[in-house]
Amino acid sequence: MRLTQQTNYAIRLLIYCAASEGRPAKVGDVAAAFGISELHLFKILKVLVDGGFVETLRGRKGGVLLARAASEITVGQVVRVTEENFILTDCFDEAKQDCPLISACDYNQLLHQALNAFLAVLDTKTIADLSENRPDIRFLLDLPMAAVAVN
Repeated sequence: MRLTQQTNYAIRLLIYCAASEGRPAKVGDVAAAFGISELHLFKILKVLVDGGFVETLRGRKGGVLLARAASEITVGQVVRVTEENFILTDCFDEAKQDCPLISACDYNQLLHQALNAFLAVLDTKTIADLSENRPDIRFLLDLPMAAVAVN
């Protein structure tokens, strides 16, 4: 299975927002960090807003924020929202089920089990798991480093 570019950038955007520590992420900054066009990023944002993962703020101090805690967003949830379909073979596509073995073949069932296992693994990790306690991510994304508490 191959995930789409939309899913890849959606996960990256969520990591960026989580690493921004509550500060609104500017669309231009995110696009520049990942080398994608702002137009493409806006299309991905629409999907993420509709899915309840991010919210946008207008205005000079606006940007993109996580709509809920990074620890509450699993990678599997994002993949389910950003992928248009999970058709691994024609067996998955009801419009193309022309195989004479469809009712007697375990191949279709095996692929469904594999897809469910794939998504189950993605459900074990959150955006927080991918972004927290990772100063290298903040450095690589050119984000301000977190303040260090001095006692």
